[in-house]
Amino acid sequence: ANKHQKIRAALCWTSEIAELSRLHNDANIISIPARFVSTDEAKEMVSVFLSTPFEGGRHQKRIDKIECS
Repeated sequence: ANKHQKIRAALCWTSEIAELSRLHNDANIISIPARFVSTDEAKEMVSVFLSTPFEGGRHQKRIDKIECS
């Protein structure tokens, strides 16, 4: 997924990682490993992911460096 322009997928196995993927990496796709995460944990992660805004600032510089063909 990350090989396509403006797609930033994040593999998340905790709510904290889901939050940080939005805050710091502006992830817009969440991937959850079903084998290791319960349904309730997954719902919580999705809720956190969708409600967390991107911080921008110093993190935006990293996003701007991503080039895809």
